[in-house]
Amino acid sequence: MRTALRNSLLATFACTTLAVAFQPAFAQGALKFDKHWARATAPGASVGGGYLTVTNAGAAADKLVGVSSPVAARTELHEMKMEKDVMRMREVKSLDVPAHGRLELKPGGFHLMFQQLRQPLKPGDKVPVTLKFEKAGEVATELEVEGMGAGSGIQMKHDGAGMNHGSMKMK
Repeated sequence: MRTALRNSLLATFACTTLAVAFQPAFAQGALKFDKHWARATAPGASVGGGYLTVTNAGAAADKLVGVSSPVAARTELHEMKMEKDVMRMREVKSLDVPAHGRLELKPGGFHLMFQQLRQPLKPGDKVPVTLKFEKAGEVATELEVEGMGAGSGIQMKHDGAGMNHGSMKMK
């Protein structure tokens, strides 16, 4: 019975993996923007994360020097990385977009951090964001809000059936 339950749970997790539905790609000058999305937040959460990829087809490097969004009191560029077995997150002042290269903002690395959210980010919402580049200037876009597990490989859906994750153990 335990093996059957474990296999059923593993199959459920496998079937609920999320392919993040990105906003359409667009370009401004030499910069192309794609894979832009944000992760849903729990009710009452004060912070949220946003992600995108910037590809530079130009011969000159550029630099992402700021970001803003009306969904939060502050929006910052952040880095998440492991330091001596501890995951650390910190604000960075700018991020390079190399010539003929790309900048990836993704879970577990560089990302946009929405601080003091005005309301929770819900799946299907659009988050307006203005990116500020040293050379390309301001670029306005929207991030599609995906589920809380987006980008992690597992998306758990709650159907009100009262699944208690705290008591679930698999061996």
